[in-house]
Amino acid sequence: MGRLPIYLVDDDAAVRDALCLYLQGTGFDVRAFESADAFLDDIDALDRGVLVLDQRMTGMSGLELQSQLNAREQEMPIIFITGHGDVPMTVRAMKEGAVDFLEKPFRNSDLLASIDQALAQDAANMERYLHKARVRERCNSLTPREREVMAHIVEGLSNKNIAQLLGVSMRTVEAHRGRVMQKMGARSLPDLVRMADFCV
Repeated sequence: MGRLPIYLVDDDAAVRDALCLYLQGTGFDVRAFESADAFLDDIDALDRGVLVLDQRMTGMSGLELQSQLNAREQEMPIIFITGHGDVPMTVRAMKEGAVDFLEKPFRNSDLLASIDQALAQDAANMERYLHKARVRERCNSLTPREREVMAHIVEGLSNKNIAQLLGVSMRTVEAHRGRVMQKMGARSLPDLVRMADFCV
């Protein structure tokens, strides 16, 4: 699989040019934007990528762009670069999900290390997303009765209690339970409980 593209948003043309040149030289596909608004204008046409984002820019700031992306639920690893970092700003950016916060001037090797970290984070996010999708697909394969039995299993009810609650025999509950575990691909009760969170 090829590396994700880098989206560079900085209102300083000299910084943009220098970073583009360096990152392209290391094999990255880089697209540069002179403002947060310019990036947002194009975002629907962009693939997943790593966002290298200046904090202080004319118009919308980097933190404001980060908030907008979070509001749209667009998970994109963000590395902030800034010439005017301060602790509260850094803390806010990290709490909002930024991968790193680099103060200018920084070494190119530091930026590359942050990008590697961002790529690893994106791969983990994608794996989580695919896992959720697979679990939801399994949930959808359950019959309404199997879903009902699963909900009671996850609540911690015994087969006997479930049978009484549903007005069926214990053997019927055991059969449903077996099918639920099989269809969900659950190896254990804790496994099923974790999966149930994604079935909502």
